Formats: sequence, structure tokens, C-alpha cells
Amino acid sequence: MAFIKKSPGSETLAHEERRFARDCAGLALELESADASERRWAARDLADCPDASALLLSRLQREDDASVRELILSTLTRLGDEVAVLGLVNCLRSENAALRNEAIECMKQLPDEVAPIMQCLLADADADVRIFAVNVLESLCHPEVESWLIQVIESDAQVNVCATAVDLLGEVGSAAARDALLRLKARFADEPYMQFATDLALKRLAAN
Repeated sequence: MAFIKKSPGSETLAHEERRFARDCAGLALELESADASERRWAARDLADCPDASALLLSRLQREDDASVRELILSTLTRLGDEVAVLGLVNCLRSENAALRNEAIECMKQLPDEVAPIMQCLLADADADVRIFAVNVLESLCHPEVESWLIQVIESDAQVNVCATAVDLLGEVGSAAARDALLRLKARFADEPYMQFATDLALKRLAAN
């Protein structure tokens, strides 16, 4: 007679289901468990609870398990409410590079929710945040992406921010960006990389 081998997490799962009630209060407690597998369950199941985004964001800032962070971010993306979006924006200011990159990937999946705050992000006092905002635009399926990038190269004084925008304009831009690129090239005439990047972007636009 063959024996069916139990998966490593089967006994743990049964234990988890007994340890916490499956209501919102129980899930909130489970999200703070010392057991990563329990936190994963909570991160997945909290979506239907009031204040879910706030609870998940609070845990996200302290979470050191990558698999739990993945589920927290997945649920935040699914929720996509104002609290979730602003919390993801706050992650852009984190010193944790992995968390910043994960937040950027989530924001790319929320074009309609991110669009209303994009101009504020592109005008943020922190140049790094402005660069991260441009990185969000890389895969943001929104009709204003090119206009936002043109706005960056027309108005941003920081060469690294403009360079990031130019690189992306070379991929997603149209003839509408040509004049702004020429003005940028003249504005940063003493910056070799900017000369190279604008020439490359202009060449790509001409080929499209």
C-alpha cells in the first residue's frame, strides 16, 4: 500500500488555522506573529478587512522575510486604495533598496491610482524620489507618460533626473519630444553623457 507523503507545511497549516481566528482581529494578530508562514496567511487574507492597507504597510516597514513582503505588496496592489498608494510612495524614501524596488514594481501596476500624484512625485524635493518616479513611468500604461517625461527634461535642474528621463524617452517617446530634447542638449552642453543620451534618443525617435 502506498503512503501519501504530507507536504512540509501541512501540519503547520492545520496548526495555523487553530491558532488564530479567521476574522479581522485574528488576522491582525497573525500579521504580527513570529512565524513567517502565519504572517503570509494574514497578508493574503487581510484584503477584505477595514484598515487592511494601514496594517499591511505598518508590517511592511518592519518585515525582513522576502516571501512575506511579496504577499504584503501583492495585497496592497490588489487593494490599490489611497492609503496603499501613499504607503508605496513612502517606501520610495526607504533606505532599503529592495523595498524601494518592490514598491516601484507595484506602482507600475497601478496606473490609474498613481497618475493623480505623478506630477507631485516628479516635482519632489528629493532628486532620488524624482528618479524613482521616472522609473515607475517605465512600465506605467498611461497616456500621459510621454508628457510627464517631457515636463521633466524641460524643468528639472538635476542632471541625473533628466538623464533617466531621456533614456526612457528614447524608448517610449515620439516626435513630440524632439524640441524638448534639443533644448535639453543645449542646456547641458558641458555634460558628455547628456550629449550622448540626447543624441541617442533623437536618433531613436527619427527611426520610429
